[in-house]
Amino acid sequence: MNEQVLSQQPPVREKRASRPSGNAGRILGRTVMWLFLLATAVLTLFPLVMTVSGSLKTGAEMMTGGSLLPSKLQFANYAEAWKQANFARYTWNSAFVSIMVTVGTLLVASMAAYVVDRRDFPGKSLYVTVQASMMFISVGAIVLRPQFDLMVALHLNTTLWGVILILVSAHSSTFFMLQGFFKAIPRELDEAAMVDGSGFIRTFFRIILPLLTPGLGVAGLFAFRHAWNEYILPLVFTMTNPQLQTLTVGLANLRYGSSAAMQIHLMMAGACLSILPMLLAYILANKTFIQVTAGSVKG
Repeated sequence: MNEQVLSQQPPVREKRASRPSGNAGRILGRTVMWLFLLATAVLTLFPLVMTVSGSLKTGAEMMTGGSLLPSKLQFANYAEAWKQANFARYTWNSAFVSIMVTVGTLLVASMAAYVVDRRDFPGKSLYVTVQASMMFISVGAIVLRPQFDLMVALHLNTTLWGVILILVSAHSSTFFMLQGFFKAIPRELDEAAMVDGSGFIRTFFRIILPLLTPGLGVAGLFAFRHAWNEYILPLVFTMTNPQLQTLTVGLANLRYGSSAAMQIHLMMAGACLSILPMLLAYILANKTFIQVTAGSVKG
């Protein structure tokens, strides 16, 4: 009986030795990944290295080319660029525009995103569609003339407030970014606040907005960067008043000197100086990036 049962059982197959192809595939994948990351880092950092190196060269070295590194470090280029480009004034103008645009964008976009996420009202879908279309449809210089005419009608064409108002109105990307953060905040908080007698606006400013701090930090950094790097609008609105020019417009004036000679080395020195406020803004907002990253993997 036992022999008959044993004869009916299928033969045991020998286990094949595991092939080393799995480990080789992982090693190859990691190698390709690191090579890709290294190439990306080189392509990202190379323009910055070229700018810093060019800012320490003479004008003749920049025109003739040659080696990547300067033969002698010309730190005087920074002082000359600061003097010729009126850096103190233009930096203040850029800082004023960027800070006002950042505050205004965060305020308008956060209020709009909160209402859209928490309330139903006529035309809600149309409003969201218009916001989305403004993200993907770039009208560029087509709207410069209507925008300028509108600021003339509001008597804001001779001040930086016209530039600030136009930049604040372009808040579509910030709107959708903050709307995603609002969806992560439980609606029970709103209901509990209203039960305690808090109104809609008070609930937003006293309860919801403090919980939105990481999102505000990330969105604020992008808004600040966009306003700081804006060139066309400040150029159009400050043509008749050079004292209101921003740093991006002032840097373009370093291209040619008094003798109509190219001053690329001074432009690069000015570009290096203009990067410093953006680095400072990133350092201040770096903690919010860490909070967002930590929250995304929690639990």
